[in-house]
Amino acid sequence: MKIGIAGITGKFARRLLTHLLSSPSPPSHTIKGFCRDPSKLPDDIKSDPQIELIQGTAFDKAAIATFVQACDVVVCCYLGDDTLMVEGQTLLIDACEEAGVGRYVASDWALDYTKLQLGQLFPKDPMIHVKRYLDSKKGVVDGVHILVGGFMEPVFSSFFGIVDVQADVLRYWGDGDEVMEGTTYDDAARFTAQVVLDRTARGVLKFVGGRATVREIAASYEKVYGVPAKLERHGSLEELYTTMHALREKSPQDVYSYMSLFFYYYWVNGQTLLGPQTDNSRYSEIHPVDWEGFMASWPREKIGSSYFALNVQE
Repeated sequence: MKIGIAGITGKFARRLLTHLLSSPSPPSHTIKGFCRDPSKLPDDIKSDPQIELIQGTAFDKAAIATFVQACDVVVCCYLGDDTLMVEGQTLLIDACEEAGVGRYVASDWALDYTKLQLGQLFPKDPMIHVKRYLDSKKGVVDGVHILVGGFMEPVFSSFFGIVDVQADVLRYWGDGDEVMEGTTYDDAARFTAQVVLDRTARGVLKFVGGRATVREIAASYEKVYGVPAKLERHGSLEELYTTMHALREKSPQDVYSYMSLFFYYYWVNGQTLLGPQTDNSRYSEIHPVDWEGFMASWPREKIGSSYFALNVQE
């Protein structure tokens, strides 16, 4: 099997690459990587005989055509603005159709955006557009959509402002009993590697590491770190909805002042939940960590930086 990875220098792609290279079955697959700057990859990857690197931009049609040629499946690991996520992926999909690539793994992962309407959670709008485009290609280029809930690493970062390890405080909106689904980057990459190698895998596939409320996560925090964890409530979900839209209307260009609130709202309000039924059992050899297991894998003083540590290849 020849596997194409677009955006191979990204943090998720690098983990996916690690698991594909270490997979015992099949032992004969090869990988084509597409990126703007191959020098960002370590020498052992650049010199690996299983890997062929193609240099080009997301809008370089000739380079894209060379990249997808002879691939059995292409995985998109792009992460960027709407133009990249929609137009860049459309070019990839069209190239796959032209080259006879049978499967395309879209850049999806976070939350079940298939239950959203356009405009509700604006950062996921590109995924809705791409899925619709892939649906129109069914039987020619079959779409594969891997959904994992929220990524655990960013949840503990300052971006969301949920966990404050300095004060041992967990802050939340709602009543505290809303289910939070989460999966680590590494476990998401493990599942993705198995989906890529599974020629029968098509359509929407859902994998989750842990499902817990903020109260349960706080209890795990106390258990793992041996310190009391305080809970602080910002307000109801209705108040969160009002707040996030007010911030967006006030300063629409200041996206980072409200984007995390939009993600939080649609993550916990029940609309984008994957479970309780998932596809974890499809690849029973993978045992993803839950929220408590994730905390146990990080020292308390460093877990807040776990997302930024993803930039460092292990």
